[in-house]
Amino acid sequence: MLENYLHILIFLAVAILIGFAPRALGMLLGPRRPDPEKDAPYECGFDAFESARMKFDVRYYLVAILFIL
Repeated sequence: MLENYLHILIFLAVAILIGFAPRALGMLLGPRRPDPEKDAPYECGFDAFESARMKFDVRYYLVAILFIL
């Protein structure tokens, strides 16, 4: 029964390999130059005014959804 699905399994293995190989190669071969300025939060050149975790009113999301529609 597994012989019937062998082509699908090979296809999935190749798809996963194609998906992860460029990322793995980039991590292995890419330059690593950490810099505190690169890792700092950026908001239009200014320091962040508030926390990024602040709560939004539900009406904001409803207006956004209506705008998209």
